[in-house]
Parts: sequence; C-alpha cells; structure tokens
Amino acid sequence: MSARRTPAAVAAALLAAVVLAGFGQSASAQIVIPSANGNAQIQQNDLQALQNRVQRQQFQQQQQQYRAQDRVVVQPPQLVVPRVKPSCQTQIIGNTAVSTCR
Repeated sequence: MSARRTPAAVAAALLAAVVLAGFGQSASAQIVIPSANGNAQIQQNDLQALQNRVQRQQFQQQQQQYRAQDRVVVQPPQLVVPRVKPSCQTQIIGNTAVSTCR
C-alpha cells in the first residue's frame, strides 16, 4: 500500500468511524486521520455531511421496507354472521293449528 491515501480510502475510513460512533451523539470534536503529509483534520461540517448521507440512506432503506410491507395483500378473515332462526309457536285452537312466527 502506498504512503499516500486516496480520497476514497479516507472517505471509507471516515464513514466507518461515523457508523461506529453512532448517530445519537453529537460530534463536537474533530476526527484526525493520519496521512503522509501529517495529520489531516476533517472538520465537523464534513462529518455532519457524512452522517446526513448515512442517515438518508438508512431512511430510504426503511421506506423501501415499509413499501414492501404495504404491497403484501392480506386476505381479511371470513366473517361468520350468526343467523337467527325464526321463533315459531304453534297453538292449537280447537281443531285448528295456528303458527305465529316472529
């Protein structure tokens, strides 16, 4: 590996540091990454930009998961509705049977 780091390697190292540091904490210190020219300091706004990028990617992934869940078709359960049987009463009046149903 050469003594000089490429910008992509520096960005990858910084991104790894951001992921390991967590997003709940506010970064008030500067991150120091050694290089061939001495210590290159990445300012807080650069760190914030990388944190925003990672958070945006995580948000987009979460939205994709939500959309995938929304696309799943769930069949509603078949409702069982009880049927009321008519209550019929048969009365015998004399020689005649009379049925009354309600």
